[in-house]
Amino acid sequence: MEQQITDDLTMLLPVLPPRIREPLERHPAVHNLLEVILDLGREPEARFPGTYELVSDTPVSEDDIEYVVSRVGEFGDDNRAGIPRTLHRISAIRNRQGRIVGLTCRVGRSVLGTVDIIRDVVEDGHSLLILGRPGIGKTTKLREMARVLADELQKRVVVVDTSNEIAGDGDIPHPAIGRARRMQVPRVAQQHAVMIEAVENHMPEVIVIDEIGTTDEAMASRTIAERGVQLIGTAHGTTLDNLLQNPTLNDLIGGIQVVTLSDEEARRRGTQKTVLERKAPPTFDVVIEMVEQDKLAVYANVAEVVDLLLRGGSPTPEVRFMTAEGVIERLSTVTLPTLEAEAETHGDTRDGPHVSPKLPHDKAVYIFPYGVARNKLERAIREMGLNAVMARHLEDADVIITVKQQERRDAHRLEEAVRAGIPVHVIRSNTYQQIVGALHDLYHMEEMDTELAALHEARAAIREVLATSHPVELTPRNAYLRRLQHQLAEQHQLFSESVGSEPYRRVRIMKE
Repeated sequence: MEQQITDDLTMLLPVLPPRIREPLERHPAVHNLLEVILDLGREPEARFPGTYELVSDTPVSEDDIEYVVSRVGEFGDDNRAGIPRTLHRISAIRNRQGRIVGLTCRVGRSVLGTVDIIRDVVEDGHSLLILGRPGIGKTTKLREMARVLADELQKRVVVVDTSNEIAGDGDIPHPAIGRARRMQVPRVAQQHAVMIEAVENHMPEVIVIDEIGTTDEAMASRTIAERGVQLIGTAHGTTLDNLLQNPTLNDLIGGIQVVTLSDEEARRRGTQKTVLERKAPPTFDVVIEMVEQDKLAVYANVAEVVDLLLRGGSPTPEVRFMTAEGVIERLSTVTLPTLEAEAETHGDTRDGPHVSPKLPHDKAVYIFPYGVARNKLERAIREMGLNAVMARHLEDADVIITVKQQERRDAHRLEEAVRAGIPVHVIRSNTYQQIVGALHDLYHMEEMDTELAALHEARAAIREVLATSHPVELTPRNAYLRRLQHQLAEQHQLFSESVGSEPYRRVRIMKE
């Protein structure tokens, strides 16, 4: 799709004083205008990509600033205002007494077609985090993703809009977000609360959020993802490695913890006994670094990328860019030394072995995911509380889990593994539910016992809440069981939230 840009300049320029507006209206590059800077006592400045120009030789006066302030919306506690039904942003600089002494009038543009470069990732339902320097176009992509998901895929999309940055000023959202609904955030500090409110009150399939920047917002993001909602957002930082070093936000990609290994495990890994490891499954499945406006680095498996970074490796993302002719090119594909990449040899297509051993509960079991998503398997092991470790090489495994398609493709190699005494368990598809089922089979666990107990407890609590209107806290459960309890509460039109820290995190059910 050819990109179509809407900038609504005819609604921004009239808020500027005539002596500043008129030269801009005549400027040959006005449609490339990024922002107009009005600082008290200095000449007004127009900024364009890579350069700036002085609009007038006369310094900005208090009357000039008042002219603009009187024609835009009210400034919030973040010192931002807007123009109703547009995406333009007016940001204020104040002196120590709170008086406005500077204004940044930034042009807001909606760009139809900007999401095409990552449309496959968006449509696959992955939770997606975008990183990049300020002004590179992260918010523009968020708007277009909200529109595509709401209009073209007909999903229930809610935009949590802090400072009206995504959907524009005023009570009516800008058409750039399509049929997506918009929840405004009255104060920046309340963004995390509005994120949770969006999930509890409006049953979205997708939540779009800009500028995740606090611990509370990171925790709210994890809660949203835990409930099965696709989360699309941006965060402070330019690269995934930067984000990993940010103690406030690295929980978005799994967090970091210090682990002391046994002598045997340290020898197996060839590392020191004290190592850094990922603490939890990432909140976001995919991270995209915006290198330039139309050049992106895509990390498609965040769990494996983080693991590699913590081991001192250098992950190679898939680089995508759009040519001047509007053609999307891919410079390279992911070349991470992942378990899936190791499994990409080709054998014959006959059916291979399918062995279901009984794995012990009292010692660590090394599992090799052969064509199975490593992050999903790690999440299942963690949430089920199993004593299991990812084998880095097939020959080190106690058991192999693979998918049917991979089994047919590499039947010869899997048969060799069975002959070497390594059992193979085959699942139909590479989904979280199938992986959980495989682990239940391998450990001979009674899958429904714990689920039934968790749901029975939730139903009893729901009856109590409906009868007494008092909130009820449930027994601490893993994330998978908490999600089931959240869904049950939602079916009964009750509110629920996860409270506490692992391993004591639990669900609280309430009327409001």
